[in-house]
Amino acid sequence: MIGIIVSGHANFASGITSSLELIAGKQENYEVVNFSEGDSSEDLTRHLKNAITSLENCDKFIIFTDLMGGSPFKLAVELKYELADTKEIEVISGTNLGMIIETTMMAKFNDDLDSLINTALNTGKTQVYKFELPAAKNEEEIDDEDGI
Repeated sequence: MIGIIVSGHANFASGITSSLELIAGKQENYEVVNFSEGDSSEDLTRHLKNAITSLENCDKFIIFTDLMGGSPFKLAVELKYELADTKEIEVISGTNLGMIIETTMMAKFNDDLDSLINTALNTGKTQVYKFELPAAKNEEEIDDEDGI
């Protein structure tokens, strides 16, 4: 079974989780690890390890983080290698709500870690979008169109 852990600076993890739960309900095999002001790297590492331990029925994990290169990301990557003998861990940065929703929903039916990682990355990319209102057609174009 795959466990999902979300971590980030301040209340990023609990905030995005609040939105997830409003949309998709309470999640199983899911933990939140905030990196609060005043927490040290050792505190964050301990909290991440505790999250992994609390998901005792999981042997594979996706750790979603906010920023590539930030402490939650770097420490999650360190844990990936430290625990490689007993746990399979993948770390994703740049987390957005769309990727969290899609991945948590798919994880209920799919325990292929590589497939879920690809889904998360693809969904995350497609969720970044700039809205632009299409240009209005001028009257000449409208007159030339077929129809009523």
